[in-house]
Amino acid sequence: MNTEIVKLFKGLRVADLRDGLDWVGMPNKGSVDRRIMPIAEGMKFCGPAFTVRSRVTQKQVPMITGEEYTTWARDYWYKEVQIQPWDAELTPGDIVVLESPDARCGEIGSYNSLDMHIKGAAAIVTSGGARDHDECVSQGVPIFAAYRNQAMTQGRVEYDTYGVPVTIGGVQIKPGDIVVGDGDGVIAVPLELAEEVAKYARQENDNDRRGRRALYEKAGLPLDDTVQ
Repeated sequence: MNTEIVKLFKGLRVADLRDGLDWVGMPNKGSVDRRIMPIAEGMKFCGPAFTVRSRVTQKQVPMITGEEYTTWARDYWYKEVQIQPWDAELTPGDIVVLESPDARCGEIGSYNSLDMHIKGAAAIVTSGGARDHDECVSQGVPIFAAYRNQAMTQGRVEYDTYGVPVTIGGVQIKPGDIVVGDGDGVIAVPLELAEEVAKYARQENDNDRRGRRALYEKAGLPLDDTVQ
């Protein structure tokens, strides 16, 4: 991870980065589709993208008993098909960016999101769905997803590849690009433009803080960390 680049983005909001991208001539780039939002209020993140892609499966579910299905799902699907050979390469602060076909399943859930976090992921962004909503919220790992779904992945979605450019919410995100998420959604900044975008985003953030601080003082509001 390029920690020095990431530091340039500390404290910047999605709105600031939207402004920064406008300032460098990219008014229609970077803003991820508005369906991909945090699963709970207050979730936010900033870091380099660790890209993963899954795909709709064409593998058939066998006609078997419930007991046989348990073995098939545990020993075949989640050990050979829907696998995570990439998670050993996560480094602290990485943002897992998952291009998912959705298929109405919860590809991100309470178990794998916490597992990814323990291995280094600071947050997860997916163009698909998340499940185990209540547990995920309680665990606190930031998850930004397009849908709330219920089903597991077996017979629906399988692992494809990682470490390649992915498309999330109409935006191409490459490994190492800076991605930021907050209550306004998700935005991606190409790594090659990161320093310039951060410069103008910081300019607009500073202007906003000064202006709103003056309004806070006029309104008699206690100063908070958004105007300090």
